Amino acid sequence: MSCRLVKKIILTGTLDMSHILTKQGVVYTFLNPVSYLDAISYKKLFDKFDGIFADGSILVGAILSVYGKKVERYSFDMTSVAPMLFKYAEDNGKTVYIVASRQEQVEKAAEILKQRYPALSFDGLRNGYFENEQDIDDEVKKIVSVNPDFLIVGMGIIKQETFLVQVKEAGFQGIGFTCGGFIHQTAQDQIDYYPAWIDKYNLRFLYRMYKEPHTRKRYIKAGFLFPWKFVWERFFG
Repeated sequence: MSCRLVKKIILTGTLDMSHILTKQGVVYTFLNPVSYLDAISYKKLFDKFDGIFADGSILVGAILSVYGKKVERYSFDMTSVAPMLFKYAEDNGKTVYIVASRQEQVEKAAEILKQRYPALSFDGLRNGYFENEQDIDDEVKKIVSVNPDFLIVGMGIIKQETFLVQVKEAGFQGIGFTCGGFIHQTAQDQIDYYPAWIDKYNLRFLYRMYKEPHTRKRYIKAGFLFPWKFVWERFFG
């Protein structure tokens, strides 16, 4: 027996980036040891994703140790997926729609991205805070109508996945990604959030704990819970 979340991560790891950035009508998300603990309570939701990426060297190492499978680390940041997506969109005239963070932050992030990718085209910039279900439904319909090539959603674990699946089920024909805190970080003029040496030595989670104190509690919690939960799901999940 094995956790179906991890099975999907392993399967996603067989895809190359050219496939990921061109196959339409699909949505992808990312899991790290922290978000994995939430995701195992929402397996039916994550089943609806076309791919799940292993976000972080700790999860990559856990999969190798417990499942004997080697997967690559992919994160929606400038050390991994984000620059490939934005460069591809710029070079091929593809449009991007972002739903994330607060309005002033998503607009600031778009300005910063345009500085690096001048030809990048945005179809929409919307904050990730909704007043009610009707507000969500209206935005879903708008996105489906606009039909951007890439939809990037950052609303926090579960909320962002729920929204992205709702857009897909409403008929979205583009390619959707969750992005976690990428827009928030970029808006602070930290598009290259991790120093090169931090990325090289896989110290990203320690750096984020240093830079963002509010993350420390959940990282510490994951440090205690993730190992045995991961093993439990492997054999009994």
